[in-house]
Amino acid sequence: MRIELFLRSFLSLALFSLLAAAGCKYRESSSGTQGSPFQLRVGVNWGKVLLVSRTSATLQVVVSPLMSRNSQIHDRVFRALQDLRCDYVRYVPWLPYPKLAVAELEPPADGKTSWDFSLIDPMMEDFMSAQEGHSAVINFSTIPQWMFKTQKPAAYPTDPNQVNWEYEQGTEFRDPNLKEAGDYYARLVSWYTQGGFMDEYGKRHDSGHHYKIDYWEVLNEINGEHWMTPQTYTRVYDAIVTAVRRVDPKIKFVGLALGGTSHEYFDYFLNHKNHKPGIPIDMLSYHFYASPTPDQTPDIMQYTYWDQADHFLGVVEYIQDLRARLSPETRTTIDEVGSISSDDLDQDKPGHVTKPIPNSYWNLCGGLYAYLYSEFSKRGIEAVGESALAQLPTFFPSVTMLDWSTGRPNARYWVLKLIHDNFGPGDKLIETEVNLSYVYAQGFTAADGKRKILLVNKRDRPFEVLISGITGAAEDYVDQATAYLPPASVRLKGDTVYLRGLAVAVVTLPQ
Repeated sequence: MRIELFLRSFLSLALFSLLAAAGCKYRESSSGTQGSPFQLRVGVNWGKVLLVSRTSATLQVVVSPLMSRNSQIHDRVFRALQDLRCDYVRYVPWLPYPKLAVAELEPPADGKTSWDFSLIDPMMEDFMSAQEGHSAVINFSTIPQWMFKTQKPAAYPTDPNQVNWEYEQGTEFRDPNLKEAGDYYARLVSWYTQGGFMDEYGKRHDSGHHYKIDYWEVLNEINGEHWMTPQTYTRVYDAIVTAVRRVDPKIKFVGLALGGTSHEYFDYFLNHKNHKPGIPIDMLSYHFYASPTPDQTPDIMQYTYWDQADHFLGVVEYIQDLRARLSPETRTTIDEVGSISSDDLDQDKPGHVTKPIPNSYWNLCGGLYAYLYSEFSKRGIEAVGESALAQLPTFFPSVTMLDWSTGRPNARYWVLKLIHDNFGPGDKLIETEVNLSYVYAQGFTAADGKRKILLVNKRDRPFEVLISGITGAAEDYVDQATAYLPPASVRLKGDTVYLRGLAVAVVTLPQ
């Protein structure tokens, strides 16, 4: 399956937003950081609480060669993950690297099986070690290809680090009862939680692993991978959940992981009448990526991304209303939130060379995440997962949070850390107003009583933000000057905050 299939829904969203954005938005000046900054006013009514947040900031970790133990940046990747201390981290061994994602690449035959964890285990072990003490969502999303009916077996590279976008083939399971698929995932879970498993021929395979897995997410973007209908996915979900619960009844399950927001999937999957009796839907998941068209310069992208995000927020409200009606006990994680450059759409083409990515792009993407985290909090989302930790050319480099050559965290990583370290479940969202929409502002009273204001500059030019009563406050910020460095801090000497282009700042008022 070619890479375009996975991004189809995101491109249609981008086109919608471009049409909506055409005209007046583009007429606004985008002159970088030249000239005198324009002044805006923010008002925070600390006496009026809108709601109490239940939202955790987190991230997605997709398996890639950068995570192997012979990678030059291996240690920096897992140190960066450990330093975040996030819950609900999504770990996904995924299809472009079949040997890193599929534990049984050949079908069992003649009394022999192909079970092999030699390349998969080291990354899983290092992930679980870095994530110790914090919850994780595990998703071995790629089903062994031999479980599908195809004209010929799907090939996979001998080199485990070689990308292959053609591994997934077919839409019909060879076992209509789905026992093969359920048993495969039950054995995977048993390998990691019960110390091993019995294979198809009754042979014992020992792992020595006894991990506590908090959540198991069932498959990924099934509207693009194997093109499952809502009915087919629900059957597969039920079969896998039933099999896994026999192995570990304490695991909770995350369902759908939809790429895009096709309403028919939510309508069908969230309706318990369409599931076998007793099948839980502990969490619902779906994804959002902002994506520009190939001819958009950074000056235009700064408008496109916010328009796409605002359109998506309307869809989130619809899904949350549907969830509350059909399955109110189900929580929600939007576990892929990010941005994809148009250049990445051509990464599977022969001779493609990744175009240089300006540092301002990482700030734009970081600001978008900060904005969506705050707005998702208003809509009752439990977890917001920035995508993704460590990507590289040929594998969505524009999505990475770490430099693929050095392992240094970029602005996307530092914004996530800024948000995670300052906001979380139990915070009170406060009524906040801004006189112009170029800067986003939201007041919070943290669970420990501290008053904080999140500021996001949506434009690549500076602003002065006037907020009464913040003299002496601490400002922590990520902008184009901090770049690959941790958030900078300053003590405010007046009631004005200076925001460079595309900056994200947290202002903590004195007690």
